[in-house]
Amino acid sequence: MKKNKAFRYRIYPDKAQEELLQKTFGCARFIWNRMLADEKAYYESYKKMLDPTPAQYKKDYEWLKEVDSLALANVQLQLKRAFQRFFDDEKTGYPKFKAKHYCKKSYTTNLVNGNIRLREKMIRLPKLGEIKIKKHREAPEEWKMKSVTVTQEPTGKYYVSVLYEYESQVFVQTDTEKAIGLDYAMRGLYVDSFGKNAEMP
Repeated sequence: MKKNKAFRYRIYPDKAQEELLQKTFGCARFIWNRMLADEKAYYESYKKMLDPTPAQYKKDYEWLKEVDSLALANVQLQLKRAFQRFFDDEKTGYPKFKAKHYCKKSYTTNLVNGNIRLREKMIRLPKLGEIKIKKHREAPEEWKMKSVTVTQEPTGKYYVSVLYEYESQVFVQTDTEKAIGLDYAMRGLYVDSFGKNAEMP
């Protein structure tokens, strides 16, 4: 069974990297709002979903090319999921526009062809290059990195959440001769299938 687990680390971008991070946060918010507005207008006119992509906006907004394209692609997927939740259960509410000063500053990028590399004191991210990282724990070697979410907290600190996929070990007892049964008992805590108990007071 495959499972996912994320490790969160603090990062220390330099001034140029901070500027690009802020630009990426802004582009992610812009794409969300623009696709949502176009989606809403199209649905009101034709009662159908438009399903826009970030690529089609790059002709009119050249500055979108300056940031990680995978970050914008993930915004598209997030908006799709938001609409799906709304159509499945209207109580979740219609997707909302993101205000500049009140939305969470974050974006997600995916591991593709080694574009993300995590080392002892550095993490390499698309468009940003190598950024200093405070790595306080290691993922097992057999775990596979899936994606990285970059966030800036209201305090101004930057963090990355590195998502891994791993195979969960499921223990199955096949040798019935080595199996043992336990029943709860008021006296002695339990009684096993051989009639012994824990002799607890």
